[in-house]
Parts: sequence; C-alpha cells; structure tokens
Amino acid sequence: MNNAPDYMTILKIDGRELQSRLAFFELTDEDFARLASLRDFAKKYTHEITETLYELILGHPETRAFFPDEKTVQHVKRKQNAYFLGLFSGRCDLAYIEDRLKVGAAHEDIGMPPKWYIGAYRRYLSLIYDRLSKEIGNPKELSDAFGSVKKLIFFDMTFAIDTYIAAHLQTLGRHQAAIRELSTPVIKVYDRVLLLPIVGTVDTQRAQQIMEAVLTRVVQDQAIVIILDIAGVPVVDTKVADHLIKTTAAVRLLGAQTILTGISAMVARTVVQLGVDITMMHTRTRLADGIELALDMAGKKIADKSPPKDPATN
Repeated sequence: MNNAPDYMTILKIDGRELQSRLAFFELTDEDFARLASLRDFAKKYTHEITETLYELILGHPETRAFFPDEKTVQHVKRKQNAYFLGLFSGRCDLAYIEDRLKVGAAHEDIGMPPKWYIGAYRRYLSLIYDRLSKEIGNPKELSDAFGSVKKLIFFDMTFAIDTYIAAHLQTLGRHQAAIRELSTPVIKVYDRVLLLPIVGTVDTQRAQQIMEAVLTRVVQDQAIVIILDIAGVPVVDTKVADHLIKTTAAVRLLGAQTILTGISAMVARTVVQLGVDITMMHTRTRLADGIELALDMAGKKIADKSPPKDPATN
C-alpha cells in the first residue's frame, strides 16, 4: 500500500492552477515547441551537464553530506538525467507537474533545505547556457532557446519549493502530534481507572489537547474515574481552573468522575481567592490518596500485605 502524500491534492494543483502558472511565467506553445526542437541537444549533453553539476554538489562539504554512498549518488544522477530530458519533452500537463512535485519531496526527505537546490538550479542554468552557446551560433536563436529553458526551470522550481514546504509542514505536524501525545500521557492505573499527570504550563491550546486526550481514553477504556494530578503545574489561575472544570464536566457527560490531586496549600488558597467552584470534582492533596480513592470508587481496596505479628513477641 502506497502511503505517499498526494501533493497534487494538498497543493490544489489542477488544470486551472496549471494554466494560471503557465500564464504568469509567460510559457507559451512557442516555448514548448522550441524546447521540443532541442531534444537532440538534450540527449547529447545530459550526462555531461549532470556530471558537472554534481561536481559542485559533491565538492561542497555541506551538500556532500546528503549523499552518504555511491549508490545514492548514482541514483540521483539517473533521476537528474531524466529530469533534464523532461525539460525538452515539449509538453507541460498535469502528469508533468506530478513528476516535478517529487523533486521537492525528495529534497525534504533527505533534509536538504531549499538554499542548496536553488543554488544547484543556478549552476544548472549556467551549464545549459554554455552548451547551448556551443550548439547555436545565432545570438537571437540562442537568446530565445535559453529564454524558454530558463522560464521552464523557474516554473519547475516553484513546484519543488511548494512541495518542500508542504512536506516540511507535514513532518512538523507529525512531530507536534508526538510531542502532544508525550505531554498528555494518560496512564491506566487499574481496570477503568486512569491517571493524567499534568506537568508545565496549561494554556488554551494545551488545555484542549488535555481534554481531547482525556475524553478519548475515557471512551476507549470505558473508564469510571480519571485522576488529574496537577502537582507539576507551576501556576493555577482562573484559566487553568476553568479548563479543569470544563474537562470534568465533559468527563461526567461520559459517565465518569474526576479526582484532582497534587493540590498544594498555595493552590488551595488561590482557588478560594479566585472564587472558583471545583465542588464537582473530588480533591486530594497527594496522588497516593487520589489513587486509593479511585480504586475505592472502582470497588477495589488496597490491602495491607505486611506480615501478621507473631503473638509470641507480644
């Protein structure tokens, strides 16, 4: 199963968008006919241009690091040869664009930032101009030919950059989702008893994440009680208290109860001074007491397993 992102959809590339970009870059049927007429030129110089381009890329320490072995180098060179020949296909349809979108995704996959492949495009244009100059003696024909090549390469570059940004944003989204999951670790203490230790500042966005995590796990585990431990929250103000109350209300709608633990004397005083009503939730100072209460609510008791005293020692 192919789970690769559909960048055509993500970037909303359709026939209308394609025509809009072609018009903005002033790419015409005449340009594509001219490029198609240079197909033999492309076949003659493609390997030479690719090899010279990679002299720059592999000769620079920071860009060389993206190509760890010879197998990778040969792979990207083959891709580059195919890309170069594609410039002189004489067509620019949605299939062409879909192929170009892979360039930006490939660079993001290996972690190469746009500054390097934009620099490579600059060298690319220089190499193409040098070879065109050898093949076309007429200055007007040379200018027209290079003009068409330049317009198409810059046109391609926009898709590569768009895809790089989209892929990068998706990567960031996955990282942020992982961080959110780590910052809201709902722990199963016992059957149908959950615990969420809250550590750090609770702003509006994080409060929503906490509520989503709590409600999801309450449903999944069919929990009857969840403990919210706020011992690691540095400041409990009106907003934090309000978020806790809303979470508790939502939990109650699912048929579960909330126990709030980690309440220090300062937090208790602050809550009273703010006039916040937290009577809908059970409260305990220590987490251990909260767990004991939760187990009691679940119909379980913490048994004292210390060995009985020997009557002979009395």
